[in-house]
Amino acid sequence: MHPNLSRAHMRRLFYTNILLLIFSLTVLAQTHILFDDTQNWTTAQLQQYVGQTVIFDQPVYICNNYRGVMTASLHRQMSPTNQALPLSAEYNQLVSAQSTETFTLTGFNAGSDRMGQVIYGLHATITARNQVAYISSERIYGTRADIESGIPDVDMVIEDDTIVQHDLLVCAANLEYYLVQNLGTGYGPDDVASHQRQRQKVSKAMAKINADIYGFVEVEQGQAALAEIAQDLTANTGRHFSYIDDGGRASGSYTKSGYVYCDQVVTPYGTLRENNTGVNNRKKMQAFDVIASGERFIFSINHFKAKSGTASGLDADQHDGQGTFNYARTTEAKSVVRAYQDNSSFYSDNDILIMGDLNAYAKEDPIQEFIRSGMTDLHRHFHADSSYSYTFHGQAGYLDHAICNSTMLAQVTGMAAYHVNSDESDDYTYDKSSDISMFRYSDHDPILVGLKMGASLHFSSNEEVDINNVKMSYSDGTITIKNSISNQSPYAHYAIYTLDGRLLSDGHILSEQFNIDCWLPSGIYIINVYAGNNVLREKILVR
Repeated sequence: MHPNLSRAHMRRLFYTNILLLIFSLTVLAQTHILFDDTQNWTTAQLQQYVGQTVIFDQPVYICNNYRGVMTASLHRQMSPTNQALPLSAEYNQLVSAQSTETFTLTGFNAGSDRMGQVIYGLHATITARNQVAYISSERIYGTRADIESGIPDVDMVIEDDTIVQHDLLVCAANLEYYLVQNLGTGYGPDDVASHQRQRQKVSKAMAKINADIYGFVEVEQGQAALAEIAQDLTANTGRHFSYIDDGGRASGSYTKSGYVYCDQVVTPYGTLRENNTGVNNRKKMQAFDVIASGERFIFSINHFKAKSGTASGLDADQHDGQGTFNYARTTEAKSVVRAYQDNSSFYSDNDILIMGDLNAYAKEDPIQEFIRSGMTDLHRHFHADSSYSYTFHGQAGYLDHAICNSTMLAQVTGMAAYHVNSDESDDYTYDKSSDISMFRYSDHDPILVGLKMGASLHFSSNEEVDINNVKMSYSDGTITIKNSISNQSPYAHYAIYTLDGRLLSDGHILSEQFNIDCWLPSGIYIINVYAGNNVLREKILVR
């Protein structure tokens, strides 16, 4: 016996070592689970693991955080009409599958409980087929820290193996009742203190984005709100911002759409054009000239009729996933196209960028009106069906759009939603907490579009493209992905989409040089590689 240890102490050490040994053996014997098809899985596949502690070898996505109850799945839950035409076979399949794809995740509290977070290497106990208890993970992507580290990359066009840089950044943002004068109406801030919190959150987010032109919706009527935002941008960015005065006055809780712009970069051309089909003051059009080049484009900012409320006749809910007032929104979409056709000669330019909260998901009738008129949905064009700007009941999709005609498309370097709002808990809004960070200043994410005016951009062909040292190429029916996994990032995945958003293939990347046999017909395809703390996107042109 050790001279300084009692017999009881020795026994405790013995049993402690036995417990440590058992724990070590348990960890070594840990069950790893990997599912073949993450897009068509159900929680029934967890049944066989109930009572076991496992490690997920695929990413797990946080889908909802409503009132502190977190749900998760092996893929993000998307609004059915964001992915499929209403009442189509694909739509019905999505609706049917939604109820069996998520499980409750307990014991998890990271990044202020954000939706959209991706958990890599989830170590958890399966307590029921639809309930998982979090223990630990290798990495979590999509936290506030990740979002704060930078704004989305909108330079995504590859020309001669070089990323084409934008020379103009445009932002559209729903400010969720930004009121300065008419406080306490039941909408927006109740008092001056509440507005000051709102103001701090909005000003931090807009300064972080630092766009050249902003199109805002849900801004107070009159000029005080736009003037305040322009003043804050000037103070916080070191550049000078002005706003378009529409001549209106503040009136109750009613909001409008409006423009703020850096007058050192662009100057308005012509006068503001109002389109009051449907709701007044919410559909506007203004041309801007780029001072450095003299290039011009038309910027249309819009806020269509909401889905909520009681409606009758053609606007009644048709139970097709589009909600109430779909007919009104479709009429508004037609009016925007018509206003563009009527005003392109007035502005002496055909290039148009249409943005704003259209209160319709990608495959709903209003958006299809734009597509039928020959315009392009930039969310789909650059991100296939992975894009979103809004979440409702744990389902993500985009109500906030960026749409353009063909001549404008040739000058777009990229677009992205900046997820500072839609993934955040409603508890962080200015009227419910003392939080004054840029997060959750609204319930909608801002949308960013990069432009290189006067350019005629095209996509890379089959050459190898290197982005952040992840190399991608396509040749003779094989997609090759290199350097997407490492000791620090062992959980890499890929997804291949058609340009209209159909998922062709996805899976786990198993080696540092990974080949995917994928004979593709002629066309443009989008490849997403989920590696490290990034989602890398590239387009390939198959001739």
